[in-house]
Amino acid sequence: MSRHGLFAALIASVILSAGGTAAQEQPAGSAPAIETPAPASPPAAASPPAGTPDVTAALEAGVSTQAAADPAAISLTLPHDLSPWGMFMAADIVVKGVMIGLAFASLVTWTIWLAKSLEILGGKLNARRAASAIGNAASLNQARRALGHTGGPGALLVRAAEEEAALSAGALEHVSGDGLKERVTSRLSRIEAAAARRMSRGTGVLATIGSTAPFVGLFGTVWGIMNAFIGISQAQTTNLAVVAPGIAEALLATAMGLVAAIPAVVIYNVFARSIAGYRQILADASAGVERLVSRDLDFRNVAPETALAAE
Repeated sequence: MSRHGLFAALIASVILSAGGTAAQEQPAGSAPAIETPAPASPPAAASPPAGTPDVTAALEAGVSTQAAADPAAISLTLPHDLSPWGMFMAADIVVKGVMIGLAFASLVTWTIWLAKSLEILGGKLNARRAASAIGNAASLNQARRALGHTGGPGALLVRAAEEEAALSAGALEHVSGDGLKERVTSRLSRIEAAAARRMSRGTGVLATIGSTAPFVGLFGTVWGIMNAFIGISQAQTTNLAVVAPGIAEALLATAMGLVAAIPAVVIYNVFARSIAGYRQILADASAGVERLVSRDLDFRNVAPETALAAE
């Protein structure tokens, strides 16, 4: 029973005892007094007893006190900027260094792609023109006149064959031309290999980036996740708002490693096929020069008039 009930029962017992006493003191023969009952008043709204604390006010006061005392605890639950730039700015210095290195590697990849694509395209066009001029010529002199003073490996092949033939001109009167053919073949193969090496410059960087960038990105991820777990242990909470940003920043390093590695591998394979095609064009031009040398040697054994007509 509540305090109000006990208080009402006490008042009722006092009134009844007072009424009984008055009835006993009333003289005999007098009419009993009729008491008019007072109108019942509506019950008042229940109010908390004095001394009962207001729970809602106390909770609000406690939260405000905690926020004032430790604002960092409230800021940990605020949403982070999870855009790529925001995650980069919030990352550890080691992870930032990894990301900057991967971004630079990606820039190097696309720079090599642009420069090497133009170089391979120009080299193929020049080599095709030289191979066509060599194939349509009847002698080394005609091939040299067709190529003129143009540069490129094709013209260099013709000039090297002419130089070797001029150096061996005195010995051809006493020996066969087999030695000359071997020497020309050797010089042409060296020129062809040098042109292929020159065209392949820079592709090794692409191979290095394609093979190492994923591991560099993985290193940044491992370092970032390690720092994220350290932050979780210091905050003493497993709230997703605290855990997710650190892991997202760490995974951004792996994403950048893949962004740098995948284009590098694809571009390297494309360049490898293109350079192989370029070498094939040079091989065709070199074979054409060897045929011209062999033809010139055959014309040395006939009348000088026939050789001049062939030129």
